[in-house]
Amino acid sequence: MPLTVLLGGARAGKSDLAVKIARSWNSDVTFIATAEPWDDEMAERIRRHQAQRPPAWATIEEPLHLDRALAGAPAQCGVVIDCLTLWVNNVMVDKVPDEDVPALARKLAERAATHPGNVVAVSNEVGLGVVPMNKLTRRYVELLGAVNRIWVEAADRSAFVVAGRVVELPPVEEGAAWA
Repeated sequence: MPLTVLLGGARAGKSDLAVKIARSWNSDVTFIATAEPWDDEMAERIRRHQAQRPPAWATIEEPLHLDRALAGAPAQCGVVIDCLTLWVNNVMVDKVPDEDVPALARKLAERAATHPGNVVAVSNEVGLGVVPMNKLTRRYVELLGAVNRIWVEAADRSAFVVAGRVVELPPVEEGAAWA
């Protein structure tokens, strides 16, 4: 079944769109949440996101091991992964070596792309601003950029979400030359 990846800035409407897409599926839905309540503000954000979801949806709270979470989703159900942005943060906090992250992301993206049900994954595009001033933030931007490229490459559809509007991202044709 298809994998869709939604990219965009913070608070652009990606999660809302992912929920809307999943509501349109004619299947059960498993929601994989990667956020952790590091502070009161984040705990409140998590509560708001939980309130958006239909009560019948299963939720897997898994900040780090997306492979286990995907394996735990029933074969024919749709899956929402929200979000890869926080997953990359969690991988960094867990001290996964930077050089291991792309291979791990590729394995996860391939697993999501071959899941028998629909899958939609959400991630932030953080590379549109200035080059960050500190090393840790530059590492994060580089890793998330690599993860986003890997997931979009594996996806059947991808879109950039801006202010609640969707710009579909066409695939790059093999051998296409850009002038």
